[in-house]
Amino acid sequence: MFDYLIQNVNILDGSGREAFPGSVALSGGKIAAAGPGAAGESAHIIDGKGRTLTPGFIDIHRHADAALFRPEFGRAELAQGLTTILNGNCGLSLAPVSGPHAKAVLDYLAPITGRCEAAFPTLADYRAQANRTALPLNAGMLAGMGTLRACVAGFQDRALTDGEYRALHDALERALADGALGVSLGLGYAPDCFYTTPQLIRALEPLRRSGRIITVHMRQEGDGVVDALREMLEAARALETPVEISHLKAIGRRNWRRAVPEMLALIAQARAEGLDVSCDAYPYPAGSTQLIHILPPEFQSGGIEKLTAALRDLESRQKMRRRMESGRDFENITALVGFENIRAASFRQPEHLAFEGRSIAEIAEAQGKDPYDALFDLLAAERCTVSMIDFIADEEDISDILRAPFSGVISDATYPAGLAHPRVYGAFPRLLERYVKGGVLTLPEAVHKLTAQPAERFRLTGKGRIEPGADGDLCLFDPAKVHEPGTWTSPDQLAQGMDWVFVGGVPAIAEGAFTGSGSGRHL
Repeated sequence: MFDYLIQNVNILDGSGREAFPGSVALSGGKIAAAGPGAAGESAHIIDGKGRTLTPGFIDIHRHADAALFRPEFGRAELAQGLTTILNGNCGLSLAPVSGPHAKAVLDYLAPITGRCEAAFPTLADYRAQANRTALPLNAGMLAGMGTLRACVAGFQDRALTDGEYRALHDALERALADGALGVSLGLGYAPDCFYTTPQLIRALEPLRRSGRIITVHMRQEGDGVVDALREMLEAARALETPVEISHLKAIGRRNWRRAVPEMLALIAQARAEGLDVSCDAYPYPAGSTQLIHILPPEFQSGGIEKLTAALRDLESRQKMRRRMESGRDFENITALVGFENIRAASFRQPEHLAFEGRSIAEIAEAQGKDPYDALFDLLAAERCTVSMIDFIADEEDISDILRAPFSGVISDATYPAGLAHPRVYGAFPRLLERYVKGGVLTLPEAVHKLTAQPAERFRLTGKGRIEPGADGDLCLFDPAKVHEPGTWTSPDQLAQGMDWVFVGGVPAIAEGAFTGSGSGRHL
């Protein structure tokens, strides 16, 4: 007898082919039968009423490292059809963190990964805690190279010693042995940004011909984005292992409609040469990360305490300002998009809470300050913990990236204490509502990018397909009713339209209501 039989549905099996009518049976957490002839006795029978049944959606780029352990975690994810997520992205993973630099590392990570009461000296410790938690959906972890380097050598802008490379390699191999699903880089963040290209390749040497995937937040996404891509293609050639370019984009109007077509052509050419390179994108024109990301990277040397002191020092502030007014050798977001397009999204100090969601330009005007002074004062007072939402990308560029057959779809969601980016709640409904209905992708293409494609890319066995033997992770919905209600000013609204979501063969959402099941597992 089956546990569940879902009848009268249009099946999109994740392969990219058109939907076909049929039924799907679940038993013991797996798909027992699928197709027009699937039938038999079942403990529970669900009439799909002609709705669409897909594999559970997979988000390979999320920053829920600490959020995973929060009591309400999973509602924002399940409501948009997510049944599997990967954390530890952009080189910034909450585990493993140990050694003399551990506190500095955790302080730096907090705006991206969140804070957690428990400490995780090894990735095995993190996974053990996750497996003691009733997870509402499946989760996996990447090993953040920035975290590993910072634990070994701190945040100093210098070349690593031979001994530090050995320690870094040991830590990397330990993380992979402890279950990391791949490795992430954050070349736009300290301390990964301090590598030269040869030093970066040396740091990644244990991955040579390993087949282990490297995901990368590139060194630049603005004026230098094409060269940053070339750097990663060079690394892919040297290491002969898969590379995933995270959240591909071109920041700044002067780069729109120019850099993205060139980069897509470079990736296509590299793939034709045999390189295993692909990319992904989030379906929004704005991103979200630490506000310190708009500062010149050399000022992040030494960690948060040193940067906070520099922000309070008049001479250092003047140096920062001069660099930000004219520099093009780093991701100079203020010069690319202007202070009016950079919104402060979270604060800890009560006197700043009224500025949440307002641009740096608006905050400066309200305070009667120059925008640079307003920025530096806020960061210093908040000890650099402020996050931001920055409007940076072009909608046509986004559409072009999504159309590419080698592109995937991600959220890049972070979980700040203040104003969240709408993508936390609505990235995947937005893809269906805006880009499928708008004709950028067909529904089978979109579902493929959300299911089988990421599962194959990250070797998530049993995920991403509707076929006998696959994991019982499923979404049942009417595509016409999928909706992202969140806005930039009111983002924390659950997505609409998912009628049933199964995780491991157990309903996590049943007829639109959360069941409270904890059938997920740490992969």
